Amino acid sequence: MNKDALFTKILKSELIVAMGCTEPIAISLCAAKLRDVLGNVPENVDAYICGNIIKNAKSVTVPNTDGLKGIEAAICAGIVASNPSLELEILSKLNKFDIRNINDLVEKKIVHIKLATSCKTLYIKLIGKYKNDEVEVVLEDLHNNITYIRKNKDILLNKADILEQKQQEYGYLNVCDIIDFANNCNLEELKPYLKKQLDYNFAIAKEGMSGKYGASIGKILLEQATTTKDKAKAYAASASDARMAGCDMPVVIISGSGNQGITTSVPLMIYAIENNINEEKLLRSLIVSDLIALEEKKDIGRLSAFCGAISAGAAAAAGITYMLGGSVEAVAHTIVNALAISSGVICDGAKSSCAGKIVLGLEAGFIGYNMYIHHKEFKAGEGIVTKGVDNTIKNVGRLASKGMKETDKEILDMMLED
Repeated sequence: MNKDALFTKILKSELIVAMGCTEPIAISLCAAKLRDVLGNVPENVDAYICGNIIKNAKSVTVPNTDGLKGIEAAICAGIVASNPSLELEILSKLNKFDIRNINDLVEKKIVHIKLATSCKTLYIKLIGKYKNDEVEVVLEDLHNNITYIRKNKDILLNKADILEQKQQEYGYLNVCDIIDFANNCNLEELKPYLKKQLDYNFAIAKEGMSGKYGASIGKILLEQATTTKDKAKAYAASASDARMAGCDMPVVIISGSGNQGITTSVPLMIYAIENNINEEKLLRSLIVSDLIALEEKKDIGRLSAFCGAISAGAAAAAGITYMLGGSVEAVAHTIVNALAISSGVICDGAKSSCAGKIVLGLEAGFIGYNMYIHHKEFKAGEGIVTKGVDNTIKNVGRLASKGMKETDKEILDMMLED
């Protein structure tokens, strides 16, 4: 497969629609499949959930549930929804009658949550029983990737591990090739995906500004905004404010994350509006932003102790640098400078403060770009910065995937003490 075909394939597989924070939604999807295969509402569910899913599902509102939060609510909502074909929009069809049923299931305490022993950083196993029937469903590696289904003694699905293939494909991502692809690719095949990302994510950003969601970080910032970068940070934060508070509007995700999909797109939309950038340039800039975000995450993984808004913020700044006419060198320096400033911000779960971390990631990116245009840079040998932007990205991946493993465990221990 040539580079253009591969990068197109990667973007099409990544830019998918989700309603709600993707960790509880992945749990709901798994539960919906369990109910579908079992053929009845289970009388008991044993849920084996990995630490990173617990961390990201613990405090966030489950959409379309009238404010319910947490893993138990996500499982009960998925059981009631019972339409796994909707994938990450699994809860989009719930109505008031369904919400009563979800509350009834929660009150019956049919769900028993346990920390999974799997070494996977994204892993959900649900075992449900109804009378003499038992069904086991496993979802792992990707938020919509159900890999194993068993009903009683019959194995109905046992899918091969896809991580190795994805890691090989994503290994071809590098800054020079990403910009070359953005410059020269035929936009027609990708245009529907990119436009949906911009339209959906900007729509929820505007909703965040109009309602009272979370800590209202976006609205607070907008009151003080005097520059385009201020507005970009405010609208990106506003989208996260709404999403983390359970807004039922869909978003287009990247690397399995709505907050990252928002961060790579909404600031570019603001810059395009403020600078009268045409649609083609905006879309090509979004390709840069999305693919660099994916390059940054290829060694980190979907979930870790490293805040994904930080890597997405650097990627968005790279996309904006490209939009404003920046060269490959300008984009590379923006990324390195940003990552040197902000790498190490922890992910302590999905919640209202994610909006603030999006602001931090974007601000580091804007500082990185301004450093470049003032002929300043962080140089190889300074901390984790090394020679070449792609090598610095690899260092950040190493920091996040290996260096922060113990941090991840401590974060989870603290969260479970509450």
